[in-house]
Amino acid sequence: MVTGYRISNEFDAMDLTVIHGFISNSYWGTKIPFEIMRRAAENSLCFGVFTNAGQQVGFARMVTDKATFAYLADVFILDDHRGIGLSKWLMETILAHPDLQGLRRMVLATKDAHSLYEQFGFKPLANPDIFMELWNPKVYNKT
Repeated sequence: MVTGYRISNEFDAMDLTVIHGFISNSYWGTKIPFEIMRRAAENSLCFGVFTNAGQQVGFARMVTDKATFAYLADVFILDDHRGIGLSKWLMETILAHPDLQGLRRMVLATKDAHSLYEQFGFKPLANPDIFMELWNPKVYNKT
């Protein structure tokens, strides 16, 4: 817990404008249309980090069947709120959520936050040769 903040997984609490503003400018979600991001969030288990005044300053979502598999996506803490332990608290909260217990596999993709996720047991793929993907990184670049 970090004084002055709270974490919620109530979807109605999420500020989709803040979430879209960050993700649409991130390396992983550049130019994602608002409606696509909204639909992704609606169909995920979302976690928001808020100041006690109600301003959303962080976010993460789990794409999951709540039985065997989950994919952690769209994790961020706004710049002005970094360095005080919010990302660690967010990860602790996510991993303790009742719907995410007993899963066989939980995965994520990151370019620059390996040290954060390693603290929570994430490791490089043990068998990368069994994973395949359809990847279209320019799907939102319709200009």
